[in-house]
Amino acid sequence: MNMQNLTVMAPPAPRGLEQMQLPLVMMRDILLKTIFRKNVENVTEIAEAICLPSSVTQELVDIAREQKLLEATGTLNANSGNEMGYQLTDAGKARALDALSQSEYFGAMPVPLDIYREQVKRQSIRNIQVTRDQLTNAMGHLILPDSLLDHLGPAVSAGRSILMYGPPGNGKSSISNGIRDALGDHVYVPRAIEYSGQVITVYDPIVHTEVEQEPEDPNALRRRRRFDTRYVMCERPTVITGGELSLNMLDLVYNPTARTYQAPLQLKSTGGIFIVDDLGRQAEPPQALVNRWIVPLEESKDILALQSGEKFEVPFDTLVIFSTNFHPNEIFDQAALRRIFFKIKIDGPDQENYLKIFALVARKKGMPLDEAALVHLLKRKYPTIDNVYANYQPVFLIDQMIAICEFEGIPYQMTPELIDRAWANMFVKDEKIVK
Repeated sequence: MNMQNLTVMAPPAPRGLEQMQLPLVMMRDILLKTIFRKNVENVTEIAEAICLPSSVTQELVDIAREQKLLEATGTLNANSGNEMGYQLTDAGKARALDALSQSEYFGAMPVPLDIYREQVKRQSIRNIQVTRDQLTNAMGHLILPDSLLDHLGPAVSAGRSILMYGPPGNGKSSISNGIRDALGDHVYVPRAIEYSGQVITVYDPIVHTEVEQEPEDPNALRRRRRFDTRYVMCERPTVITGGELSLNMLDLVYNPTARTYQAPLQLKSTGGIFIVDDLGRQAEPPQALVNRWIVPLEESKDILALQSGEKFEVPFDTLVIFSTNFHPNEIFDQAALRRIFFKIKIDGPDQENYLKIFALVARKKGMPLDEAALVHLLKRKYPTIDNVYANYQPVFLIDQMIAICEFEGIPYQMTPELIDRAWANMFVKDEKIVK
């Protein structure tokens, strides 16, 4: 049974080169390129730059020295704990430049794909269990019917795909963000992974939020057990795309100048959430987008391709949330719908919840409520649109009244007249414009 807030097992730091499972030439070349580019000199600095323990780094340094690519400077640096300094030999510089011509990647040693797969299992999105209270607290800023949480809760806990559909302006995007906030724990994101000798960068500070950690006390009797620093401890990631999403954004991104790869969006969202907002507004047909997800959604793996055309599998461990204003039957065939595990309709609020939202927004924005204005709104205005309420409308109307009050130079207030002026901006009259 899944348990909530299980501590994710941290990736253990490698204890020797034999545990790295990377080609020795690749590790040596990354070492040389990093020393060349970052001008680091002692083992502590080099270890920090390539994100390996000092003992493993020393093994690499010793190999490079044996191959006459590194040499000791013969001086101890007092600012570096009296460590021996090292520098590239002429042969080392030539090898570093040759390696840079093949790939500009330097810095953190990549994690082999097979080792990363094991970490993905340890921190799978399907290992968490979100309770009703946690989901409610994460969405405390929203007024939602209990029946909606009845459907959302099992969907989130299952870690399976979700399709939210319904009229625009009813909080589908806000609900998606609330789901993200409900997860609450941390995962370890590799700075880069390696497959077939190619380096693929994964960690992206735009997508990933690093969790700050307390610095270690050097005088402490016991040191905390450190995890493999080739990973970054982050909040569970969330990738949000909208109308700009295209199929090529789901492929590996190759930089021909640096000759390196960058992970696609769905790989960056591993262990977290991938939100496809406004489905149906993309240049690609919705059916084509969902077809691209069929194998990942069914088999928990994705297939990517290198520039050479070689294809390989990567883990797909992501809660995918599709959000659309269209009815699913209008944009998908039944085969595609069958592969989306949960289908949840997000309707507008009833009158009671609409008034709760209105009061909540008014209090937050400092707008005093007025009974006559509210009666005018409910009895005169909403009947003109068949009493169809939407979650966005209270925010829109109150913001409009605030703008009017500020323009007129009067205190914030709510009157039938101001309701009329605000209402006039909420809809565009259906009329023919004479040219």
